[in-house]
Amino acid sequence: MLTFVAGATNAGGFLAVAQYTSHMTGIVAHMADSIVLGAYDLALAALGGLLSFLCGAACTAVMVNYARRHRLESEYAMPLLLEAALLMVFGAIGSQLQQVLSPMLVPMTAVLLCFIMGLQNAVVTKLSGAQIRTTHVTGTVTDLGIELGKMLYWNRARFQDDREAVTVNKRRLATLSALLTCFFTGGLTGAWAFNRIGYGFTVALALILVLLVIAPLAYDVRVVWRQWMHTHAKSR
Repeated sequence: MLTFVAGATNAGGFLAVAQYTSHMTGIVAHMADSIVLGAYDLALAALGGLLSFLCGAACTAVMVNYARRHRLESEYAMPLLLEAALLMVFGAIGSQLQQVLSPMLVPMTAVLLCFIMGLQNAVVTKLSGAQIRTTHVTGTVTDLGIELGKMLYWNRARFQDDREAVTVNKRRLATLSALLTCFFTGGLTGAWAFNRIGYGFTVALALILVLLVIAPLAYDVRVVWRQWMHTHAKSR
């Protein structure tokens, strides 16, 4: 679901600022090209996107580690709830982009989207132990190719006695295939919805994130409430 949301948001971001804000490789390359060509304003904008993505990832790390220290069930829920709120902000700004041609709104929107992408990518990175990414597919396609290569490899019988056979990880292959499919489907859905419905589609994306995090958040709220009631009763 997070990969679907990332693909849809990426499509909406391209519609708003004409660039894919999850692609840090392209942003860094664009920054280098802009410096060489003397387009320092574009280089500065690219640097802002890079730093924003970095800050988003750092923000997730702070919230997740805080939740772990306090033994909260919502360790991954808090950054996703923040992402949902920021997607609503993006929807509000995006609707203004269609009405007001402000030179400040485009870079502000790009920076916001980069922060959102960094925020979400760090959530899944910490959750999966750096095995899965959701906001870009370069690593996913690379890992998928590795597993496909293993599947196609021919293990000769005479080598099986003294060498370990090359075998595909079917579960990982299925997971990577699902991630790639979800990102592509999210991109298709986002491109269609943002063009037909408008930036109000961010409400649906935010709702998906809220539904994902509502159970652990409700659990933590209930636990904190019981602890407060217990402490309050003892003090009386």
